[in-house]
Amino acid sequence: MRISLAAAALAFATTGAFAADHAVEIKGMKFNPAAVTVKVGDTITFTNADAAPHTATADDKSFDTGRLSKGQSATVTISAAGDHAYKCLIHTMMKGSVKAE
Repeated sequence: MRISLAAAALAFATTGAFAADHAVEIKGMKFNPAAVTVKVGDTITFTNADAAPHTATADDKSFDTGRLSKGQSATVTISAAGDHAYKCLIHTMMKGSVKAE
């Protein structure tokens, strides 16, 4: 039995880690944190804490939360490595970035 458990543990260790979820709060007309570093396959959950609606839309079109009203959240999966600038399409002065490794 110990050999089977050790083999299972080794197989698990070599398959890589699970994807992580990162959180970005939209509050005070800002993304917090404004810069996030993730691994390809990770998710980011954007939650709007402002009274105004917002989006988090990548300039390269790699992700888009759609319109989020107060209290709403949306989760996006980062599927490509690189730097992904994003903004709120409603309030274009609100900007952030995702660095995916």
